[in-house]
Amino acid sequence: MWWHYALVFIGSMAVDIVPVPLPPAFTVMMILQIAFDLNIWIVIGVGVVGSIVGRTLLSLYIPKVSGKIFKRAKNEDVQYLGKRLKEKGWKSHALVLIYSLMPLPTTPLFVAGGMARLHPLQIIPAFFVGKLISDTVAVLMGNEAVGGAEDLVAGMLSWKSIVGLILGVLLLLALIFFDWRSLLQRRRLRLKFDIWK
Repeated sequence: MWWHYALVFIGSMAVDIVPVPLPPAFTVMMILQIAFDLNIWIVIGVGVVGSIVGRTLLSLYIPKVSGKIFKRAKNEDVQYLGKRLKEKGWKSHALVLIYSLMPLPTTPLFVAGGMARLHPLQIIPAFFVGKLISDTVAVLMGNEAVGGAEDLVAGMLSWKSIVGLILGVLLLLALIFFDWRSLLQRRRLRLKFDIWK
């Protein structure tokens, strides 16, 4: 039975290690919890830890990937955004916490943090708190609302999940195509499309 919990860990990590928005880790937790009738509290604990490991690894490998696919100017632009976030101190942690509590994909947050070369410890503590709260609520509510794994999979294709996916993609596109230095220094929104190597 321990291997069921290993699947929860691996599944949660797998959906959070990739740089594109996928269904949230709590859906993996709910599917496996329902399918194998697992202890819900262990599922939440193991799943959140798997998610944290996935997001940490994402933020560590993204700088290498972004250095290979984006021009130097784009990487410096996002690093400037990261520098500005570092200057905000506790406010940036509060922002990460609030963002983690919202029903939005956190992929853009960690892609931005990785590209900006923020140390994972500048994001992970607030993300952990937000993730623990939001995933606990989602898994407990899902456990009460869903009759079986089939209902859960059908619910993943709802308009809410599609809107969440679209918002996640739009946030990634904003990260990539906005000229952050222009926006933060001159308060002018400029788009840059000549960013690829």
